Formats: sequence, structure tokens, C-alpha cells
Amino acid sequence: MIPLTDKELKKIQREVEKEFPGDFALQQVHIARKIISMKAKKEGLSSLEYIKRMRKAK
Repeated sequence: MIPLTDKELKKIQREVEKEFPGDFALQQVHIARKIISMKAKKEGLSSLEYIKRMRKAK
């Protein structure tokens, strides 16, 4: 697993806050989705493949 940097995480948070102002719950869902997507991309996988791999690791 490749971790995301603080800079990457803050960028995601800023983008999502602009997209969904005033809806904290929806922001959290989209932040999680974007984190999964970025981690998958760094490992050369689709989001679905990444999730399946994480599930097998447990």
C-alpha cells in the first residue's frame, strides 16, 4: 500500500469542500472515495481491484 502525503489529503479535502459546501456527511463520503481512487491509481489498479485486494488482505 502506498500512503498519500498530507499535501494530497489536504488537496482532496479542499476540492470536496468546494464541491459540497455545508454538507459534512457527503464531504466525508467523497473524500473516502477520492482517497481510494488515488491509492488505486498509484498502484496501477482500478478502484474495484484495489478494494478487492484490500479485502483479501484482512
